[in-house]
Amino acid sequence: MKTTALLAPILWRRVSISILILCVACSWLVAKDQPPQVVSWPDSGQTILRFTFSKFKDIGGIGKEHTYITDVTADNLSDKTIGGASFSLYVFDKSKARIGEGYINLSNVTASQTVKFQMTLSASGIPSSVAVVTSAPRSVSITVNSVPQGAVFKMDGREVGTTPKIIDVVIGKHMLEFEKEGFNSGKFPLEITSRDASGGSVSYELGTAAHDTIELRDGSVLSGDLVSLSGMQVQVRIGGNTQTFDRNQVKRILLTEREPASN
Repeated sequence: MKTTALLAPILWRRVSISILILCVACSWLVAKDQPPQVVSWPDSGQTILRFTFSKFKDIGGIGKEHTYITDVTADNLSDKTIGGASFSLYVFDKSKARIGEGYINLSNVTASQTVKFQMTLSASGIPSSVAVVTSAPRSVSITVNSVPQGAVFKMDGREVGTTPKIIDVVIGKHMLEFEKEGFNSGKFPLEITSRDASGGSVSYELGTAAHDTIELRDGSVLSGDLVSLSGMQVQVRIGGNTQTFDRNQVKRILLTEREPASN
């Protein structure tokens, strides 16, 4: 009876040690099953940002709602500085149901720079996978310039200002129009995508005007050589042909400076 009584505590200790070893092994396996998660942005085409998330650590909660923290590494894989970008981090459980959401804000991340930070989020379950998404920025700030400076420019038919000028341009295709007295007017097509970052610039070179410019009241702009100007008529040579306009048709005449005629 005494032998049996002595063996019982020993067996219990062995069982306890076995359970402890099993728990440690299970914990190690769980950690092994949850390696750092790597997410590329955007999810198609050339990768600009690579996010790496460590294991989500539960720091407490009430009921199903728990708070988690994770260490995040963001690598700028592009050759441009990311002036500012905002992302939503979606967290999913094993059944791919979304159980939480967090937010990531990046600013002034230079080319090839790595940024490390820690983020906190709430989730109504155990995080199993993540996704990083962003909505296209509403606008991008760019500097519009011209050579020479001081040109009046329009965007999509609306006058914006005089170069150089910083403007906000929404995502999409646009048309810039430049005009400066003494120079030919010009147009420059501009396309802004969701991958473009603020801080870019556009410069348009205006060539010296080779012809006079006659602007008619109907909005037409003619480029040619002014032949004569009288009280009632304006004659312009365009492409080798002389055209005559009533003075009331003409809104403005811009004369190109030319070398004086030699005697």
